[in-house]
Amino acid sequence: DLKPATDDLAIIAKVKKGMEEKRKEYLKPFQEYIKETNEVYKSFMEPVEQADRITREKILAFRAEQEHKRREAEAIEAEKFALAKRESELKGGAITIDLTPVGKPEAVPDRTRTELGTSGVRDNWKWEVIDFQQVPNEYKMINAGMLTPIVKASKGRLTIPGIRIYNEPIIAVNTK
Repeated sequence: DLKPATDDLAIIAKVKKGMEEKRKEYLKPFQEYIKETNEVYKSFMEPVEQADRITREKILAFRAEQEHKRREAEAIEAEKFALAKRESELKGGAITIDLTPVGKPEAVPDRTRTELGTSGVRDNWKWEVIDFQQVPNEYKMINAGMLTPIVKASKGRLTIPGIRIYNEPIIAVNTK
């Protein structure tokens, strides 16, 4: 019974291969058109994307600078008040330090609304590994792209702690 089943698999493999070739042949002109369209679109969008990136960077830089100036002014005022308090304690209540508030920029609003739209800032948390050994195990991931070829090449002779290496046979079909 294996011989007719093998013949059937060979016929099926030829049909699959032929149908895949026809599918690729039929889709090739469309895919070339899509590729050309994407390339033209990309060239049109490049200056738009650049303008978008530059404007976003400038807004973020402005916000950061205004926030820095505001924090610095608040720190100066806090230091003035602390110095005035120490002087007051030393001189029995007399204060000679100028406690005039430092000019500081207003806080930049979280949202800016215009006739054409709204812009705002949102948090975008990111990460990077600084010491892999300290990362808890539940956050570590196996590099399957590296592990699979090593396991296949070892043909079961390799032992890796924490990894079970086993054989799961499949049916391979070669046509003439």
